Amino acid sequence: MANKIDPSWLRESAAFSRPVIREIQRAAREGIYDIRGGGAKRTVPTFDDLLFLGASVSRYPLEGYREKCDTGVTLGTRFAQKPLELSIPITIAGMSFGALSAQAKEALGRGASEVGTSTTTGDGGMTPEERGQSRYLVYQYLPSRYGMNPVDLRKADAIEVVVGQGAKPGGGGMLLGQKISDRVAGMRNLPQGIDQRSACRHPDWTGPDDLEIKILELREITDWQVPVFVKVGATRTFFDVQLAVKAGADVVVVDGMQGGTAATQDVFIEHVGIPTLPATRLAVDALKDLGMHREVQLIVSGGIRSGADVAKALALGADAVSIGTAALIAMGDNAPEYEEEYNRIGTSAGYYDDWQEGRDPTGISTQDEALGRRLDPVKAGHRLANYLRVLTLELQTLARAAGKTDVHNLEPEDMVALTVEAAAMARIPLAGTDWIPGQGGF
Repeated sequence: MANKIDPSWLRESAAFSRPVIREIQRAAREGIYDIRGGGAKRTVPTFDDLLFLGASVSRYPLEGYREKCDTGVTLGTRFAQKPLELSIPITIAGMSFGALSAQAKEALGRGASEVGTSTTTGDGGMTPEERGQSRYLVYQYLPSRYGMNPVDLRKADAIEVVVGQGAKPGGGGMLLGQKISDRVAGMRNLPQGIDQRSACRHPDWTGPDDLEIKILELREITDWQVPVFVKVGATRTFFDVQLAVKAGADVVVVDGMQGGTAATQDVFIEHVGIPTLPATRLAVDALKDLGMHREVQLIVSGGIRSGADVAKALALGADAVSIGTAALIAMGDNAPEYEEEYNRIGTSAGYYDDWQEGRDPTGISTQDEALGRRLDPVKAGHRLANYLRVLTLELQTLARAAGKTDVHNLEPEDMVALTVEAAAMARIPLAGTDWIPGQGGF
């Protein structure tokens, strides 16, 4: 009989851990890079590394729910004749029909509308389900131009020119053939069942001067009525934000590397871009340097999960945040009641990220009609609305504790940092000191 190995004797390599070994073996076996959905799984500094300083003697807190704390935000005040007036500073990020089912797109619209905020089309065009249920719908204008037409542009409440996404800045996404149904193929003018890759850059412009021309074209198509957003993946954030503003954006959206994706190369998700925390501060610095902070609104996204995340983003100077993965989870993605079915496709509830395969048991990231019917868009929309309400209540709770009558009155001096890295990235003092790394003092 073989000797039984005591695991306590074994020492795992930090450089060649078991997941690393498995990936090397998979690459050698298959000869192609790994593709998956979801966001970065590596540990990076997040808003969790910041803490609020509640009011007491030197600051006076507001009393519970009895004293008003406003949450409304207006997006697109720079040039648009009809800016978006939202009840809460939490919006739904772009997620395409194709990546998601028609039922999921409808549920996003229902949930956002129930609490007075906006949702976004994503790559692939506008569906009647989403437009019909969305009080405010932002139309994404992407490099692929899938489903783009002037008629739908004019139906939108805002247009978002997507230059980059946090999970894959500088790269395009994937939509595998098994998710290109008759309807998806028709909307995107693609052959059914053939793998599709979204482009990494717009085909008709190559720089900020061309972007300015494109924004003017979009304003003429929509008669200057609706705001034009520009979305960038968080990389060279300071310069990208300034160029977007100079090109004429009403709103800039900055997506950090924790942002999710339906499918792209794992090497992109884990090794390109910067976290949402430093990207927020850099974007605010860029706007202030131009004298445009608050005149051009800033939305940040990428790994927003709680009302505390929202509050900290706003305290750093953002006007609003956007959520994607969290919205899908709220609607039912990775639901534990489907554990056995997740096991059958080689994963587990809470770990499922193979959205590109279209086998999602919850009916959210699929084009399989039978699976899609499992998702009740009314119930899923209400779950999303409940989640958004909780985020808003948490946001208000923290703002009141800091003595603020409006969540947008939160400011950097209301926070301290727990780590040297977070203090340096956010330019907020390390807790218990007045030291900001790189600025001297102790």
